Amino acid sequence: MESFEPLNQLIYTNINTQSDIYSIAINLFLCILMSFILRSFYIKYSFSLTGKHHIGSVLPLLAIIVFLVISVVKSSLALSLGLVGALSIVRFRTPIKEPEELVYLFLAISLGLGYAAGQTMITTLVFFVMILVSYLWFSNKPSQKNQEYNLVINWTEPRLNYETIEEIVVRASEVTKLVRIESSESYKNAVFLTSPESIKAFSQLSNDISKLDPSAEISFYETRINW
Repeated sequence: MESFEPLNQLIYTNINTQSDIYSIAINLFLCILMSFILRSFYIKYSFSLTGKHHIGSVLPLLAIIVFLVISVVKSSLALSLGLVGALSIVRFRTPIKEPEELVYLFLAISLGLGYAAGQTMITTLVFFVMILVSYLWFSNKPSQKNQEYNLVINWTEPRLNYETIEEIVVRASEVTKLVRIESSESYKNAVFLTSPESIKAFSQLSNDISKLDPSAEISFYETRINW
């Protein structure tokens, strides 16, 4: 009979685990549901310019994976230490270009952690509070959609100085910051960080500079895009 003792212990452990199967199933269902709500909110209301659907499709998977990992290791110190050792040798090389993406990724991780730890009520409550606050904040911040642009100006007219260029840029922009200036025998270059009042302001700026130097080259591009 002693030879069956390990088997009896295994069966006894499984019976104890079965008593929590409904709680685990409910938490897993809520984790999946909330992660898809988070995905829809991110795709619809995020200010990210690129990769919305790519990052959004990862959020439910990330929450489910975290739920699985925490469910497995939460009752075992040895497994917890093994997880720490495994993560210490894993390198995450996925490029995160915007801080907003990190916020949503951490929120997906929090969903997996909260539901796997059995903190159902507090996780659900805090999640909906965060979604509500984010919605109200973004909907009341139309200025957040105003983009910042890099303005690059190259000109060859020797009589056209930096002060004149800066005055023209300031007139066309709500916010202007001089980032870089360069000068050589053949050309001059100035780079500004600007937030234009309108698209028409770009056209007026180009016309004003072209009047002073018809050969001037002017480039605008959004600051968060890597060319």
